[in-house]
Amino acid sequence: MWDFFQTVRHRHSVRRYQPDMPVEPEKLHAILEVMCTAPSAGDLQSYHVYVVSDAGARTGLRQAAPDQTFITEAPLALVFCADLARPRERFGERSELFATQDATIAAAYAQLAAVAAGLASAWVGHFDDQALCRQLQLPAHLRPVAIICIGYPAELPAPTPRRRLDEVVTRL
Repeated sequence: MWDFFQTVRHRHSVRRYQPDMPVEPEKLHAILEVMCTAPSAGDLQSYHVYVVSDAGARTGLRQAAPDQTFITEAPLALVFCADLARPRERFGERSELFATQDATIAAAYAQLAAVAAGLASAWVGHFDDQALCRQLQLPAHLRPVAIICIGYPAELPAPTPRRRLDEVVTRL
């Protein structure tokens, strides 16, 4: 197993997955357990995750995100939803922001856990919210934030260029 820095550096968006290689239940369980360790506002974990392994259901996800054809190639998709009701009483007007942040951080942890488990992933943020809500029959208090596709890579893309630290960091 890699150390944390190696894991982060090996995370790439993979859009081609090996066919007929499902994600083992123990790896999925490990990913979900790590996801639950993500920091959250007030420790409320204001998110809900749908595990989509059924091919027909993944086709429905792809219909909500038509430009993301790899959704149906990956054997697994995790749909991260912000639970808008959970933090409302405690955080009032900031609750929607906090729920969105909670779901986003949990998704990032899931991606890193997938890499540590020898898998690959891709983050899908471009989708039709209403179509995805209909597809998953989401209750009104859940808002989809991201789809994370997970599987064994059929490609290892070259690292993409990153901005220099002095372009993204201001030291005071």
